[in-house]
Amino acid sequence: QVQVVESGGGLVQPGGSLRLSCAASGTVSLVYLMSWYRQAPGMERELVASITRFEGNTNYADAVKGRFTISRDNVKNTAYLQMNNLELEDTAVYYCRATYGVADVAWGQGTQVIVSS
Repeated sequence: QVQVVESGGGLVQPGGSLRLSCAASGTVSLVYLMSWYRQAPGMERELVASITRFEGNTNYADAVKGRFTISRDNVKNTAYLQMNNLELEDTAVYYCRATYGVADVAWGQGTQVIVSS
């Protein structure tokens, strides 16, 4: 089993920055993909970015390309989402997801990001 816990959310003005962290625990050696999703009020959960644990290959949603950067630290078993030039539309609950084993997933409880002036 794998567990993930997010941190780093908060209130920020438009144009500001935040860095989210996702700490994995448990059988982390089985994790091969870490992803960030977000869900705004009244909207479906959407993929923001993902990174493969070993190769470090990344993938981004078009809405965040050039503004967000996903990274991972395999020593700390932590994935990060650096969010720059935040926009009002980035307001959402951000969730971390670890994919491990055959096709198991572990979701975190989410961290709130509010972009507001």
